[in-house]
Amino acid sequence: MNHKITGLHHVTALSSDAQANLNFYAGILGLRMVKKTINFDAPDVYHLYYGNETGDPGTIMTFFPYQGLSRGRKGKGQLTITSFSIPMNALDYWIKRLKKFGIPHTTPQERFDKEVFIYFEDNDGLGVELVANDMDERAGFSYGQIPLEYAVKGFYGVTLAEEGYERTAGLLIGKMNHQLVAEKGNVFRFSASGKAGDFVDINCTPDALRGLGGSGTVHHLAFATPDDKVQLEVRENLLSVGYNVTPVMDRQYFHSIYFREPGGVLFEVATSDIGFTYDEPKEKLGEALKLPLWEEPHRPEIEKGLKEITLNIEKFMD
Repeated sequence: MNHKITGLHHVTALSSDAQANLNFYAGILGLRMVKKTINFDAPDVYHLYYGNETGDPGTIMTFFPYQGLSRGRKGKGQLTITSFSIPMNALDYWIKRLKKFGIPHTTPQERFDKEVFIYFEDNDGLGVELVANDMDERAGFSYGQIPLEYAVKGFYGVTLAEEGYERTAGLLIGKMNHQLVAEKGNVFRFSASGKAGDFVDINCTPDALRGLGGSGTVHHLAFATPDDKVQLEVRENLLSVGYNVTPVMDRQYFHSIYFREPGGVLFEVATSDIGFTYDEPKEKLGEALKLPLWEEPHRPEIEKGLKEITLNIEKFMD
């Protein structure tokens, strides 16, 4: 399985309002909306993708915003925290920015004796962290409302809340190229690359309630694989040890397979070789509603059913 899984690809979550979601992730956090499309399995719902300038794997946060969706409950069997990477000198800037926009947050916390982070939640209660570090060489993105030297660079990692860590750890190490890179107390950290952007923390919370789906919860976690050929090898490896893996699904910007890990989190393995410039140039990413070819004949009715959303950067300037 060497190099078949290269790190994180994206995280997909549920939201209750598309405009509020856009305001939070592109307006306040400053991520680029790299694609405005639809949920291929529910074409009356947006699928919004946020990331760095080109939406590289390891930077992509996506949402299905079901209007008015009831709030879920974070708990065991879920991805409960998505952590984003910021420069080491950016923490004070972000504390002031979150305060300006009325977003409650923790004081700076330390983890594994070296990393400093703050925790807060989006408008639906989704758990978010900003982790200040000097490990991340990726360039950030800003629409201009945030100085580039403080901009979010992509993911730092994710946290899974689990009954225990052994079975999920066995999957990550045995079939998904990960290694145990740190542990402290009831938190175990794994990574395929060892780089900021690819950390998977398992937080053992046996006494917690199980999570319930709804707005403010994560739908699935996607790992990156290079291309179709390698993806099929990953699929066969997972099938060989009893995982119920879907057939390959065409998501236009990548191809995907899905399965449940032992703790209950829905995992995806997505290809990295297509990307978001598939149907619009880099300069125009996220500006137009893009539909898969099989839905183009239905564009008038799809557009009529979707509430228009717009990003007003002026509202989010420092």
